[in-house]
Amino acid sequence: MNTSELAIGAIWYVAFLFSTTCHEASHALIAKWGGDPTAFEGGQVTLNPIPHIRRSPFGMVVMPILSYAIGGWMIGWASAPFDPNWERSHPHRAARMALAGPAANFTIMLLAAAAIRAGLALGYFAPPTSFSGYSSIVQLASGTEPTFLTSALSILFVLNLLLGTFNLLPVPPLDGHSGIMLLMPEGVAVRYMEILRNGNYALLGLIVAWYAYGYIFNFVFRQALHLLYAGTG
Repeated sequence: MNTSELAIGAIWYVAFLFSTTCHEASHALIAKWGGDPTAFEGGQVTLNPIPHIRRSPFGMVVMPILSYAIGGWMIGWASAPFDPNWERSHPHRAARMALAGPAANFTIMLLAAAAIRAGLALGYFAPPTSFSGYSSIVQLASGTEPTFLTSALSILFVLNLLLGTFNLLPVPPLDGHSGIMLLMPEGVAVRYMEILRNGNYALLGLIVAWYAYGYIFNFVFRQALHLLYAGTG
């Protein structure tokens, strides 16, 4: 890797740590508000990434760096503990806990989009003349090389769009499979959880999500860029 790629990699990693930490802290906070203090007592209600790294060192350190070295962008994971008995007793609260993570990602994405739109309106930013990767969806109006600011906003927008939409897929163990319990009567939701917990569906769900999401994200990403730059041409 050259110096520029290492610098972009550092921005990716900071954005990944921040975004993933916000995701897991949101899970933990909503669980605490819903009556399950497990993650709070484990120190997960924090924007300090260290407790999250300690809980998931491979997903928070090794995998992001490895995925960037191989593919030029980062993936990884973390987790917040919860009480399964609380989940069974309060499936709708558990569903809100599950949806809190993606909601945090979409909030960060919208804040990055607002900053990009503000820069466009002020004439400071411009859409890229050609798309060269997820690190450069916005550039300075002068057309110079990507800066820390343009790279950081681009990465925050794309990464949180990816994290939010991926985790909403309704397959275990992703957040979406718990979030859909909000649409069920609580008795049905409990039965639904029992079926999933008693089967080895997590691995199957990850395989389905891994193969399907590439097609989904390409569509979602194109639509997101269309909305981001609507009226700027």
